[in-house]
Amino acid sequence: MAKSAREAALSVLERCRRNQAFSDALLGSVIQTAGLSSKDGALCTRLCYGVLQNMLLCDFYIDHFAVKAQKLEPKVRDILRLSVYQILFMDKIPPHAAVSEGVELCKKSGFSRAGGLVNAVLRKIADNKDKLPPIPKSDYNEYLSKKYSTPSALVKKLTGEFGTEFAEALLRGNNEVAPLTIQVNTLKTSSLELSAMLEKKGIFVLPHDLVPDCFDIFGSGDISQLKEHTDGLFYVQDAAARLSVLAASPKPGDTVLDACAAPGGKSFALALSMKNNGKIYSNDIHENKLARIREGAKRLGIDIITTDVMDASKPDKSLYSVCDVVIADVPCSGLGVIRKKPDIRYKELSEIEKLPEAQLNILNGLAPCVKPGGVLLYSTCTVLGQENGGIIDRFLSEHSEFKAESFTLPAPLGEISDGRLNLYTHIHHTDGFFICKLRKQDEN
Repeated sequence: MAKSAREAALSVLERCRRNQAFSDALLGSVIQTAGLSSKDGALCTRLCYGVLQNMLLCDFYIDHFAVKAQKLEPKVRDILRLSVYQILFMDKIPPHAAVSEGVELCKKSGFSRAGGLVNAVLRKIADNKDKLPPIPKSDYNEYLSKKYSTPSALVKKLTGEFGTEFAEALLRGNNEVAPLTIQVNTLKTSSLELSAMLEKKGIFVLPHDLVPDCFDIFGSGDISQLKEHTDGLFYVQDAAARLSVLAASPKPGDTVLDACAAPGGKSFALALSMKNNGKIYSNDIHENKLARIREGAKRLGIDIITTDVMDASKPDKSLYSVCDVVIADVPCSGLGVIRKKPDIRYKELSEIEKLPEAQLNILNGLAPCVKPGGVLLYSTCTVLGQENGGIIDRFLSEHSEFKAESFTLPAPLGEISDGRLNLYTHIHHTDGFFICKLRKQDEN
């Protein structure tokens, strides 16, 4: 018998908590195993992401209204979080329904004895929905931490780097619902043709204001079930990632290395820019991810991509001085994609501190692969300077043969005169992202 959307969501939240697993990696398998319909699968996803985006805020209200809240069983707290999120953030779900469903989840989860407590806490929150206790502002970092459900250590790091006002705008943007962004496969169709096809199916199509042949789409359901997807007329990729390829400006006939290629979006964008003419090495350290790149290329009708396992910090010497363009989209903290992967915010900051050395090692390793006169394009999906401009400064201090180079993007971005671009969700409506274009000086 299929589980309900709420039971499936509770299962994901529990596994995230117990195993430190990431929700986006779990959701698909849980939804499939539970046998959920497309509609219920969407609800399950919304519930999981919504709770993770607002978990600390939900806990603040739970702790206010629950007697001996510190003694709550972890799974009972999960149930309360799930229910509080529905009461406070989902207007289409009546509060009384969220309350009764929360009590029912207790019974189904083997916590019937907690049903009375859950009922009482949820009723108090529902009854006080319009007059909830204010979050104290005596410590503004702690206020931001609770309001935007971001650990205080990360809030402190962001406010220290950007200032309080900008950091708060970042945090607010992280809790917005991200649209699904797709890129038109111009090898097979045009923006006009694809938008017409999708709109005929009741999908709302909004052209992105920074990238041509790029749409934010709404109401698509499971895109893998769309004929247009199966036929390879588009692929999923954020506008920021596409902008990084436009900055690199590969040309038809070029030889390109996409050094950390999985899941393949940049390789596909490279192929479109090159009009499927040239050679693209799409390499990654994880062999199990390469099949996905090959499958995507086949679906899109791209035949200039070859894949291989490679540690980007130690590329094979056969690649030395053969590449017109090298893309180094390095592993990073992912703090620019929190709105899509909300649990990233709960990472230990100690993990982030280890990344810059690995990022610099990758740049150092890839530098010899660039032909004289060629391009090394560095990018991340984070907003932290230590992983972005800080890495570039360190790299350039050790590699006088490279210089940052200006590049031009479609309006309204236009010319990026210093060769470095920071993108922010709350400003650009893209993932948080960093792009830097480096040119290797000709030996002559």
